[in-house]
Amino acid sequence: MWKERFDRLNTSEKEEFKRIASQLLSKTFVVRDVYDVKENLMVINREYRFLERHFDLFGDYLFYSGWDLLKDSQYGVIYIENVYQYNKVKLDLFTTLALYTIRLIYEESRERVALRNEALTSTGELVHKMMTLNVLKKKPAAKDLAEGLRLLAYHNLIQKIEGFWEDADSKLLILPSVLFVIPNVEISRIHETLGKALTEKDEADQQEEDEGEEILRGESEGMEE
Repeated sequence: MWKERFDRLNTSEKEEFKRIASQLLSKTFVVRDVYDVKENLMVINREYRFLERHFDLFGDYLFYSGWDLLKDSQYGVIYIENVYQYNKVKLDLFTTLALYTIRLIYEESRERVALRNEALTSTGELVHKMMTLNVLKKKPAAKDLAEGLRLLAYHNLIQKIEGFWEDADSKLLILPSVLFVIPNVEISRIHETLGKALTEKDEADQQEEDEGEEILRGESEGMEE
């Protein structure tokens, strides 16, 4: 029984189990290899090792709450999926576009260098790529950029190595967990969906702009009289 196995853990292990289970339910992903800012190198994530060591115990615990616990040892990613498709995070359009672009950068990086599971980029490169792909018409506001990237980092999809989120030269590490958010088979479909959403947004913006011009022209005509 799950309870019997849990009771065999010592006090510190039980506390760590509760903490990591809560974190997993909140963040979805835990990755094996992370960047240690103080040591200035990649290290093994102790939380991943604890999850790996007690994988069956975590799996049984989460099962009773409607979650599947999954692990990909090749990429070093442990994550959860809700069997009822509940508890999904809804991203705004900019963050969705950023995530999509990050996934493309990751794929291109893997084609060039296959020695690591992570890919290095920067905030400036990300924004430039978004504009090159025509999913972004102009540079985003610093607030939107920082909030979007911070949300992706919270879910362990990227990690900031140095700098401020909104700074062009800030270094970002794209983690392999991004593969499980947007698998290869979904890239084309998401591209089509985003293209449609952007077209609708452009049309709405244009309509709003036209209506604003009409109002201004009407006011101007009234003033001339």
